[in-house]
Amino acid sequence: MAVAPEQRFRSTGESHVSPLVEVDNLTKSFPAAGGATPVLRGISLEVPPGQFLAVVGPSGSGKSTLLYCMSALEAATTGRVRILGRDTGSLGRGAIAKLRRDHLGFVFQSYNLIPSLTARENVALPARLARREISAADVDRALAEVGLAERAGYRPSALSGGQQQRVAIARVLAVRPDLVFADEPTGALDTESGAQVLDLLAGVARAGEGRSVVMVTHDLEAAARADRVLVLRDGVIHRELIHPKADDVFAAVAGAS
Repeated sequence: MAVAPEQRFRSTGESHVSPLVEVDNLTKSFPAAGGATPVLRGISLEVPPGQFLAVVGPSGSGKSTLLYCMSALEAATTGRVRILGRDTGSLGRGAIAKLRRDHLGFVFQSYNLIPSLTARENVALPARLARREISAADVDRALAEVGLAERAGYRPSALSGGQQQRVAIARVLAVRPDLVFADEPTGALDTESGAQVLDLLAGVARAGEGRSVVMVTHDLEAAARADRVLVLRDGVIHRELIHPKADDVFAAVAGAS
């Protein structure tokens, strides 16, 4: 269902719970011949702890750009993004890199695994590059959580696409970030593998540990598995749905096309 307009796009949790991400009047434009091209046109939203949020919309609506700005991978043109209470616009490159390294996890359509490393080594790699201590038990626990304990010694070439994506999620789980950002995480997967990946992402948000997931997807049935869905159109939030059914998401996106 859609919430009332005056309540839209803010936290759906208790009022005293601080959001993990706050976006205030965010705009983003990119240089183009003849002037800048606006992609996001004044978006405000919050993501409370423990929420699985999906962002959908027609091609060109600004979904991935919003995710990149929310995760401090892209700087906003105007407006403000706060992650864990920190204004990313006021942080230098080093501080932003540290914020991402210590508190954020990323899952992309491309698995970004190192071909020469085993699944276990791929899971451990980000922590080791950041010179953070990670135990073999933590790595094995993460692989067990995604159902790949028996394939820890396999290289990516010996794994299916769905298994490789689960290794990418295990890499995130191993460091237990506060926020996970997922950009089309099921885009290259078959239905069964995609469902497994969605179950894992939902589990991150629903484990009762106060972590949240923000997912951009073109798969409307996948979006319907989220707690909350934002529908973008032309760089603005067109609709907000809370615990929607797949038909609700399809209708909302059809209305945004």
